[in-house]
Amino acid sequence: MDSPSRSMRVRLALILGGMTAFGPLSIDMYLPAFPVMATQLGTGQSQVQLTLTAFMIGLAAGQAVAGPLSDSFGRRRPLLVGLVLYTASSLLCAIAPSVYALAGLRLAQGLSAAAGIVIARAAVRDLFSGVAMARFFSMLMLVGGLGPILAPVIGGQVLRWTSWSGIFVVLAGFGVLLLVAAGLALPETLPVDRRRPARLGRTLRTYLDIAADRTFLAYAAAAGFVLGAMFAYIAGSSFVLQEIHGLTPQQYSLVFGANALGIVAVAQLNGLLLRRFPPRGLLMVGLVTSALGGLAVLAAVTLALGLPWLLAGLFVVVASVGVVTPNSTALALADHGERAGTASALLGVLQFAIGGLAAPLVGLGGTGTAVPMGVVIAVLSLGGLASIALARVPSPVR
Repeated sequence: MDSPSRSMRVRLALILGGMTAFGPLSIDMYLPAFPVMATQLGTGQSQVQLTLTAFMIGLAAGQAVAGPLSDSFGRRRPLLVGLVLYTASSLLCAIAPSVYALAGLRLAQGLSAAAGIVIARAAVRDLFSGVAMARFFSMLMLVGGLGPILAPVIGGQVLRWTSWSGIFVVLAGFGVLLLVAAGLALPETLPVDRRRPARLGRTLRTYLDIAADRTFLAYAAAAGFVLGAMFAYIAGSSFVLQEIHGLTPQQYSLVFGANALGIVAVAQLNGLLLRRFPPRGLLMVGLVTSALGGLAVLAAVTLALGLPWLLAGLFVVVASVGVVTPNSTALALADHGERAGTASALLGVLQFAIGGLAAPLVGLGGTGTAVPMGVVIAVLSLGGLASIALARVPSPVR
């Protein structure tokens, strides 16, 4: 495709931003319901968090399939199929009879949601390169960032009028909305002459080739660890802030939305700073900031410094995602334009695999302590900073 016009960029930002919001919406909207779900389903904190882990595993595995398929069949067809399946699985989640049935359905929901996330990144790589790509990823976070801002607020309000099942009905409605928007207004971004044959052996070789790129792995790991720290916050904060610090579901949703607003604000600042500074330099600033925030959270929960200190540390950790994600994504995909779907898939697999492993760890100490959450957040935040040492040289993003 030719370089998109301004009106096309706005349309792409709205639709692709909606696709990137799949994960936050599907995760964050039901977080205020965790304590209620544990009671109504007759289970414990770890079992409820298992439904979150199942969704993130689905997101990781689904991207591994959807990315290569989009390199072979174009971006639109796999995306539309994924949206249909996401809507159906969301409705089934609403009628799940047990926490284990819900976990299985959340796995299916994650598998289908993965198509939107991985194909959105690949479509951006189809259309942009260099600093323009990093800036467009920052723009996507303006739209996609509304998901984590609004999701817990919507979830908290839904709980005032109905049970946790109603949250999944709302998610099904979101799937229908995106299905209509993508079907009517999203163009195909991968021309036929740039598509790659759908062969298993070739796909595996492509994955191995990309995985051998230490620079790609370093940027992917940096993003994965920082996002993993955020997922640890997502998995543990509902219990920590409501059960330990006594916030109501509505108060918790406001705190959660404020942290998400930090992501959006920092992402837009990142887009402005990219006019003067290179993506790698801004990425390093974001990684250092995330590490400092993780240490602040650990200090707050181990030294009993109180709720204000804890909230400040969590805000720093979460807001740093707004600078780490767009720059690390652009740097990781910079050298893989001809296989953007597969590279985007591997990027997503690494990110959500780390998040999926982190989520259940925060509940190991039960509902009476926040120390496991603090330890996991601190270790992962420091891991993001350490992983960048694997990169040989900065990718040529200009």
